[in-house]
Amino acid sequence: MMRFPVVARTGADMRCPLCGSPTRQATGEYEEHGITGTPAAAGNIRIEAFLDNIRSLYNVGSMFRSADGAGIGHLYLCGMTPTPRNPRLAKTALGAQNTVPWTYRRNGLSAAVSLRESGRRLWALEGGPSSVPLQEALPDLSGPPLVLVVGNEVSGVDPAVLELCERIVHIPMRGAKSCLNAAVAFGIAAYHLCVPGSPGISSGPLSHDY
Repeated sequence: MMRFPVVARTGADMRCPLCGSPTRQATGEYEEHGITGTPAAAGNIRIEAFLDNIRSLYNVGSMFRSADGAGIGHLYLCGMTPTPRNPRLAKTALGAQNTVPWTYRRNGLSAAVSLRESGRRLWALEGGPSSVPLQEALPDLSGPPLVLVVGNEVSGVDPAVLELCERIVHIPMRGAKSCLNAAVAFGIAAYHLCVPGSPGISSGPLSHDY
């Protein structure tokens, strides 16, 4: 016997989504168990993010949601990265596309140059010989505003943008795979950068990119 949730029951003819058999209501309605938001502590470093050529609508929607939860100040969307103007992005953003400020630039390199000229620091979420585990870079958070740069799901960060980055950081990998889904890695990094006291990330020999 399978149990499954139903958003709105429309009568006794509700059918099992797997086999089509008749069903019966087993329990009452689900309760909402949300977490009350807490404002960022005064004086915390302002963190923003730069999404360059992220192809997936669903990854970008998920990144909006993580950005909202962690307290990312702004999302810079560049290149082929979809924007909230696409209504399908809302499927994973779930309203966060309306709460996180964002701007769009067609050319990610020129956008990165502008951010550097404005005094912001760029940190790339990427692998490679110059990359260090994210937790090793956290002591360097104090200073000018920081922009977390996340690149294409397959190709990674644009090499020209990478050259403009002050630090290159990665999330260590403990298993057989060398990288995480871009949206998952972004969420982990966003919380470690924005939320004081986030659980530590232990380094490991299989670390790579996002």
